[in-house]
Amino acid sequence: MVKLNRIYTRTGDAGETGLVDGSRVSKADTRLQAMGDVDEANSAIGVAIGSLEDEQVREALSRVQNDLFDLGADLATPGDDFAPSEMVLRIVPAQVARLEAEIDALNAGVPPLTSFVLPGGAASSLHLARAIVRRAERSLVAMGAAANPQALTYINRLSDFLFVAARAVNQSAGGDVLWVAGANR
Repeated sequence: MVKLNRIYTRTGDAGETGLVDGSRVSKADTRLQAMGDVDEANSAIGVAIGSLEDEQVREALSRVQNDLFDLGADLATPGDDFAPSEMVLRIVPAQVARLEAEIDALNAGVPPLTSFVLPGGAASSLHLARAIVRRAERSLVAMGAAANPQALTYINRLSDFLFVAARAVNQSAGGDVLWVAGANR
């Protein structure tokens, strides 16, 4: 259980922060970059939840937000053993499988793509969250072997989920905003 009595600790004032194992790393470390990008993605998803009316999508996004805290804990735990335990929180295949099932369910309700989709419409906030998740994915890739492979799979699938969720939301609000190649030449 988490209990925070004081928010500031002054332990990061010199540009370092502590990881789950007690080690200290620079706040410029690739691990910290990934953690920050995941945090930003989670915040963007929170904004999306606040702007959407589709309850199915909102509930799925709430599950994702919790998973992203799990992912943050995973990233904050160094080592090359990515097996979860009672004391070590890791992203697991079941979380990826759940996202895939939610993608399939949402995708069943939208027509096949006939053009690239512009990030707009009622689902603009989901498109923004997707772009931030893609940055978080690049940060996990930059970590190399230090990143849990399941975490990398999860974050990759999350961007797919956000794309399909945006299409589903836009479908109920008139359809996707489609790219028209060369329209302004």
